[in-house]
Amino acid sequence: MRIALICTEKLPVPPVRGGAIQTYIDGVLPYLRARHHVTVIGRTDPSLPDREEGFVRVEAGDGAAGYCRRVCRFLAEDRWDAVLLYNRPAFVEDVADAAPGARLFLSLHNEMLLPHRLAPARARAALNRLGGVLCISDFIRRGVARLYPACADRLRTIRSGVDLERFRPGGHEACVALRERYGLGDRSVILSVGRLSAKKGIHLVLSAMERVRETHPEAVLLQVGSRWYGSDDEDEYVRSIKGQADGLGDAVRLAGYVPYDQVAGYFALGSLFVCASQWEEPLARVHYEAMASGLPVITTDRGGNAEVVTDGVNGLIVRPHDRVEGFAAAMQALLDDAFLRQRLGRAGRALVEREFGWERVGRELLEALEG
Repeated sequence: MRIALICTEKLPVPPVRGGAIQTYIDGVLPYLRARHHVTVIGRTDPSLPDREEGFVRVEAGDGAAGYCRRVCRFLAEDRWDAVLLYNRPAFVEDVADAAPGARLFLSLHNEMLLPHRLAPARARAALNRLGGVLCISDFIRRGVARLYPACADRLRTIRSGVDLERFRPGGHEACVALRERYGLGDRSVILSVGRLSAKKGIHLVLSAMERVRETHPEAVLLQVGSRWYGSDDEDEYVRSIKGQADGLGDAVRLAGYVPYDQVAGYFALGSLFVCASQWEEPLARVHYEAMASGLPVITTDRGGNAEVVTDGVNGLIVRPHDRVEGFAAAMQALLDDAFLRQRLGRAGRALVEREFGWERVGRELLEALEG
C-alpha cells in the first residue's frame, strides 16, 4: 500500500526539536515501512531538507490553514491507499477531498474534538469520513465516545511506545558528564521532564521540594524542559519558576531545553521521576520513558496518566492532583526506601518491555490501516 502520514504543523519529523507526536511517528516508521511505501508529510525545519526519501516538508509559518492547503496540494499529486492524519480533525474534509479513494484515519493525541475546538457539525462531518479514530489513551477514546456515540465502534485505543534500547536502566554513557555538568556528585536526583507551563505543575514540585530538602538535604530536583520546544525563551510563568528555584538554592537544577536525542541520559541520572500534570493529560509519554529507564514514577490521575501507572505497583499516584503535601510525601517515601524504589522501577521496566515497545505500536497501526 501507499500510505501518507500527515504530522501536525507544530514540529518536524524526525523529532529534532522534540514533540510527542513526532516521536511517535519516528518510532513506528520502521515497522510500517517494512510492509508498505510510506511518505511522511510534515513541516519544514532549517535543519532538514524539504524533500528526501520518504519525507515531504511544507511551510507552516502562516499557521494551520496554510499548512493544510500545502499538504492537500501534495496529496492531490499522487494516489494513496491510506492516509493517517495526526491530531487535526479540522483537516479531515480537505484531506479526504485531496486523496479520493484513500481510507482515512485520524490518530488523536489530544481532546481536539471538544466543542470549543471544533464545532459539533464540523466534527460529525469529519468523523463520517473516517475509517477509524486511533486514540492515544482510553481517556481520549472515552471522551470522543461521550460526545459522538454514533462513532464509538470506529474508536480504538493505540497507546504510544518507547525506544527500549535508548531508554534503559543502569549506566548510561552520558551520566558521568551530566553529573559533573550540574554539580550533582553522588546526590539522589528527583527528575522532572516536561515543558514549563502551569498545566504541567512544576511549581507544585518546587513547593514540595521546600519540605523534601528539610528531610533529605542530599536530594536534588533536576527539571528538564523549557517553555517551548527548541528554545529557552521565557514568559511570566518561567520567570516565576526560576524565582522559586532560586529560593531553594542548591536543591534545584533547571536544565532548560534539551534536544530529544540527549534526553535519555537525563533519565539515567534519576533516582525517581515525578510528573505533576494539572490538566487532563491525554497520557504523557514521559511515563513510558521513565519506566523504560527503570525509575519509579510519581504522577497524578489527571486524564490518561493513571492508565499506565498503578499506585504501589510501578509508581505512586498523588491524589488530589494539586496537593503539595502529597508530592512531598511521595518523594520522601521513595527517597526513604531504596527497596521500594527498586521494586517499583523493576515493575515499570517489565511493563514497558511487555506492552510499550514500538513493535507493538507498529503492529496495532498496521492492523488498523490494513483492516
